Amino acid sequence: MTRRPALRWAAFGAAVLVQLVVLYWPRAPSGGTFPGLDKLVHVAVFAGVLVTGRRAGVPVGPLAAVLAAHAVLSELVQHVLLAGRSGDPFDVLADLVGVGLGLLRAPWGHERGGEGRRPGRSAAGRHSGVG
Repeated sequence: MTRRPALRWAAFGAAVLVQLVVLYWPRAPSGGTFPGLDKLVHVAVFAGVLVTGRRAGVPVGPLAAVLAAHAVLSELVQHVLLAGRSGDPFDVLADLVGVGLGLLRAPWGHERGGEGRRPGRSAAGRHSGVG
């Protein structure tokens, strides 16, 4: 395994770990001074897992489906099993927004050797300054 794929898998693993800590820490963080910060964190952790997973080579469709299911399941677990947490349907919505934003970014992140390649741009055009 070359270094680049290993780094992509490490980034994906780190994103999953951060997501699990954010969602399943026994106590919810106290309210910050920034309204809506909780929802932005939910968006970010779900988008981060989708984008890093896709860059590591995980098929985007199944990954998005698992993340959508995890959005609902995580809130149920928080509500039922974690005494210091409560489930929030708006967190599910924020999670799904994160999945959607990740889907917007994910198809461009890992295309046959094309780091950050966007549709319609060839590798030759990107390196020669044309396109």
